Amino acid sequence: MIDVKYPEVEVDLVGEDGNAYSILGRVQKAMRRAGVPAGEIEAYLKEATAGDYNHLLATTCEWVHAN
Repeated sequence: MIDVKYPEVEVDLVGEDGNAYSILGRVQKAMRRAGVPAGEIEAYLKEATAGDYNHLLATTCEWVHAN
């Protein structure tokens, strides 16, 4: 079981296949709404964009509750 850094932040990724920018935007918006500090959001974005699309999805699932 993966420990999610911000399990209270829920992001719906259904219908976002292949659109990395949309995923990044949805996660960033959800994190802001949940009151996640800006520095943490920046850290997520840096980590999520450090690899390919699969890395983005894996990183997202480590940081937030992704549906």
